This record gives sequence, structure tokens and C-alpha cells, in this order.
Amino acid sequence: MRVTFKVWRENDEVRGFRSYAIEANEHMSFLEALDVVNEMIIREHEKYPEGPIAFDHDCREGICGMCSMVIDGHPHGPRQATTTCQLHMRSFGDGDEILVEPWRARAFPVIKDLVVDRTAFDTIQQAGGYVSVGTGAAPDANALPIGKTVADEAFDYAACIGCGACVAACPNASGMLFVGAKVVHLAILPQGNVERSQRVSAMVAAHDEAGFGGCTNHEECEAACPKEISVDAIAKLNVELMRAAVRS
Repeated sequence: MRVTFKVWRENDEVRGFRSYAIEANEHMSFLEALDVVNEMIIREHEKYPEGPIAFDHDCREGICGMCSMVIDGHPHGPRQATTTCQLHMRSFGDGDEILVEPWRARAFPVIKDLVVDRTAFDTIQQAGGYVSVGTGAAPDANALPIGKTVADEAFDYAACIGCGACVAACPNASGMLFVGAKVVHLAILPQGNVERSQRVSAMVAAHDEAGFGGCTNHEECEAACPKEISVDAIAKLNVELMRAAVRS
């Protein structure tokens, strides 16, 4: 199949869209197809002085959250519950032009091409996304019984990989789904009780200071999330925030 990648380029040489036509195999992952594009750019460097396309990737197994890009207007591409690295070229047709852009958000400034700075998420996590632990030997796994329903719910929220698709999809560039997932999965577990009130207040404050927008219930974040995290996380985040305000 022959496809054309129309890619946003932002570096010292160019700022705007550039088109690259390649022959791709339908069984290639999207990132493998971008690798083919970069090989062509390197091979024909006189034709493409802007150089290879910079894009984030790491595990290529849908776990790390690095492969963040908007494909044909959809964060991570047209398939739901799929990261960019799990997207395959069979999702497109022969002769298609595929539009590829970086995340667009004030809190995620573009570093180069499709690479954005997501330090803001790290700042939010550092503000309270942890639990108190004691040093010494690891406790037995059954030392602190937790019901299966609670454990399953906590695991669902903990599945957040911090990719930022929720921010890219939200018309307000809000990161509340990310914050909600990180706050709630600890709040409902006994290990998270010590910092419970401090955690939610600090993480929401860090979110606002980083320049993310507010949530106005568009629910685009849930639709774009590759781990299908529910907007219930935001509702529970608000409950935690009100609880912390009352306790303070």
C-alpha cells in the first residue's frame, strides 16, 4: 500500500506540514511506518533538508505512554483503546493521506516535531502521587486484606500510562482525567489514607499551576484514553477535593 504522511515539522529548518510518500506493509505498526519515512529522509537527505522526524517512543507495547501524537485528528489514531505503537497500517487504505501532529496544549510545549514536553505531568505526580512507606523487609502480600471489588477498581484507575491523550482531546486542554486516575486509585486503598487530603489538594493545585484548563464535562478524554479510564475518576476526584476542604 502507498500512503502519504503529512507531518507537522517544527525545528530549526522548518515550521509547518511536510508530506512524505512511502510504500508500507499493512502489517506494519504506525511507528514502524514512521521509521520507514525516516529511513527515506536520511537516504534522500538532499531532498529533505529538514532531517528525520523526531517522535517519542519507548516500549512499543502500549505500556509506557511515550508514543503521543494526533493522527487524522484523533489522539493515538482512529482506533479506540489503542496507543499509537499498537496502531497498524491496516487501519488505513491504499492512497490515504495521513495527517500527523503533536499534542496541542499550552502545558505541553512542542520540543521538536512530534515531541512535546510533558514535564507538567511529572510535576503533578511529584506533588502527591505517592504513599508513605516504612523501610525494612517487604510485608507479606496478605498482611493488609483488600476486597476484590476495591482492588479491581484501584487497578482500573492505576492503568493510566500518563500519555496525555486526555489533554490533547479536551477542548480545554484539561488534565483532570489524569489527575483523577492518579488520586482516586490511591484514595480508595488503605495505603493511601495517610496523605489522602494533602494529596488531592496538592495535585490539583499543581495541575492548575501548570497551565491546564478546567474540566467542563465534554468527556472527550474518556473517548481518547487508550486505557479506557472512565470520567468517573473526575467525579470521584471532586469528591476527594471537597472532603479535603471540609477536613482542613
